[in-house]
Amino acid sequence: QLQLVESGGGLVQPGGSLRLSCAASGFTLDGYAIGWFRQAPGKEREGVSCMSGSGLSTNYADSVKGRFTISRDNAKNTVYLQMNSLKPEDTAVYYCAAVDARDNDLVTNQAICVPLIYDYWGQGTQVTVSS
Repeated sequence: QLQLVESGGGLVQPGGSLRLSCAASGFTLDGYAIGWFRQAPGKEREGVSCMSGSGLSTNYADSVKGRFTISRDNAKNTVYLQMNSLKPEDTAVYYCAAVDARDNDLVTNQAICVPLIYDYWGQGTQVTVSS
């Protein structure tokens, strides 16, 4: 069974940091484009950061540039989202997602943060930034 499981969410004060992890099971993330998305109450799901299947291209939402970093460890079959200088507006449920780049040429060398193109999703982890 193909599965993505996020962890690392929680409550943090403004200015603090969190590192989200997304562990894959049932398949190997190597060669998959990956993405982190978030959804706040009453808002649509939005792309936060994405990485191409090749791993050579990344993309960040303007609101998180310079504060968040996406990475992957193929040996651990895990992707990460390092979040620094957190703000209250970062509060949301964060989801990781993956799509096999061998099935979608668009994401082999491009980091595309469009939810519709991703096939596999985790269950989400809550991030709350509040004093």
